[in-house]
Amino acid sequence: MPPRSKVLQLPANVKAWLDKYLVDTNFSGYEALSAELETRGYSIGKSALHSYGQNFEERLAALKMARDQAQAVVAAAPDDDGAVNEALVRLTQEKIFSLLLSSEGKLDISKVGKTVAELIKASVVQKKYAAETEVRRAALQEAANRIDTAAQARGLNAEEASFWREQVLKGM
Repeated sequence: MPPRSKVLQLPANVKAWLDKYLVDTNFSGYEALSAELETRGYSIGKSALHSYGQNFEERLAALKMARDQAQAVVAAAPDDDGAVNEALVRLTQEKIFSLLLSSEGKLDISKVGKTVAELIKASVVQKKYAAETEVRRAALQEAANRIDTAAQARGLNAEEASFWREQVLKGM
């Protein structure tokens, strides 16, 4: 097994500085970065930094692409009833279960337990939101239906009643 990466062994504050530096310099200038780390007391070669930087850049690009795609999906198909969130929670639950089965006891069970608890809480909040949304939709639909009756009772024509009905339903 190869030795652990020197970059991954850096203290958290130095690693955070390194990551910010890489982003700020557009993942370039590894010789200068190696020299700067040397002045801070960390001897890491430019090749090791470049290797780490490439991996970090790829992960960052993947995250940005995922964010952009998610924004495009939401813009193209808004999810008012939370189906996408529910699917995401279920997918995450399945993945954690698979990890538990394949880990052979090597996972930190307290962290897994905390994650599961957070997922359950998210699922409950999601279901509550979906139920509240359904109640709101039903109330708006009932109000829209009453408008037709009330409008006719007040002598409004069908076009005017339809206008007010549409105004109420815009809230859905």
